[in-house]
Amino acid sequence: MNEDLPNPVISVPCLAQRSGVSFATTRLVPEERAVAFTYNGSTHAVMMATPADLEDFAVGFALTEGLIEGRDEIESLDVVALPLGIEIRVWLKEDRAKAYAQRRRSMAGPTGCGLCGIESLEAAMRETPPVAASEWRFTPQAVSAAMTALEPGQKLNDATHAVHAAGFFTEAEGLVALREDVGRHNALDKLIGALVRAGRTAADGFVLTTSRVSIELIQKAARLDAPALVAVSAPTAAAIRVAEECGMTLVAVARRQDFEVFTHPERVNTEASRDVA
Repeated sequence: MNEDLPNPVISVPCLAQRSGVSFATTRLVPEERAVAFTYNGSTHAVMMATPADLEDFAVGFALTEGLIEGRDEIESLDVVALPLGIEIRVWLKEDRAKAYAQRRRSMAGPTGCGLCGIESLEAAMRETPPVAASEWRFTPQAVSAAMTALEPGQKLNDATHAVHAAGFFTEAEGLVALREDVGRHNALDKLIGALVRAGRTAADGFVLTTSRVSIELIQKAARLDAPALVAVSAPTAAAIRVAEECGMTLVAVARRQDFEVFTHPERVNTEASRDVA
């Protein structure tokens, strides 16, 4: 861990009101800092993020934004704490660096909040890679087990009640990885970066998220070949359309034993569920 980086959780004073009584106390809150992504010396995007697992964040962001196709295209990666925030300095290998330089020359102009690093409507609505066809199936009980496993791993949220989490779960291994951040997209990018750096895809399990499901989350998960994404909250209509098109099973409103399947329900092994019952 870079000792120059701020702690991801800090204690702050506050005035509490409980049962008609006011008193001074403290609360743990998540830190949020400006994080700049630079590629071969050029700033690509600045995100507000939790200062933890930033190497994973950098790799996951680069992959999901199409700046790289694999971790082997990164020459070096450094996380540098600066007075105004944090800079992640990524140096790409020669061939990828040339492609990135060409992309920057073709950028239409500065971007606003939302889809960071996106230079046009066409890029924002880019074709999502199809999820590889496989025989992988899951039972309703597996969805419940996955979401149950997610909660104990949320250390930052347990302390602050103010951050999102993204996780990856397989029935054989349980919760493989979990990352947290104040931003739901950031948490998923960190998770993807962690899996990519470990040399694996998400083709044999669930990507989990504690947020609502927007189109960007489907696009990001598809880059890791995830056959299923499970979320606590509901999806948007655009997310449902993209999940259907790319072949991903979208499970949402997952609360305890209950959930709703919006796309590709053929992966749900309901026969096994009835056998258990």
